[in-house]
Amino acid sequence: MRKTLIGTTLAALIACSSLGHAADIAAGKEKAELCAGCHGDNGISQTENIPSLAGQLDQFIQWQLVFFRAGTRKNEQMQPVVEQLTNDDIRNLGAYFAQLAPPKASKPDDNPDLSKKGAQAAAGRRCASCHTDSFAGTKAVARIAGQREEYLVKALRDYKSGVRAGGAMAVMADVAYPLSEEEIEALAHYLANL
Repeated sequence: MRKTLIGTTLAALIACSSLGHAADIAAGKEKAELCAGCHGDNGISQTENIPSLAGQLDQFIQWQLVFFRAGTRKNEQMQPVVEQLTNDDIRNLGAYFAQLAPPKASKPDDNPDLSKKGAQAAAGRRCASCHTDSFAGTKAVARIAGQREEYLVKALRDYKSGVRAGGAMAVMADVAYPLSEEEIEALAHYLANL
């Protein structure tokens, strides 16, 4: 029942945004002031284990906010924030973060051998089949290129252990479960440095 309600809510959000009820980026920017304390100014996180939101795809942001609001995805810091979001807020936040420039690697790759192993793991696990060849994501699939390295490690560990789930995330659990710790660290390093 809960998954049906979440799916219906998300479908309604996406349908509304495509039926001429355009998102208000200015309103999204104003609402994003709530997000800046953790996710950083302009959606570029400076905080360990907190993802950057800049350049994430509109639908991905909307899905995640709906999952948090519905309690399907849990986080103590996010719950009080998302409980007060309206459907318009969610649509506006998605549009706002999607139009921002995504983060870029802040320093040269300090371990190209690890990145090479990460590239091999990404190819072997077929990460590009969902996240695209540039790892920029598509529709409701996350941009992972340039994301914070330690956050990517955390996310992969959470998928592997089953702590993180929701929506089509079962795919990620299937992909992450067989990953070794070395592969997780190599993938995160490679993707963070793209």
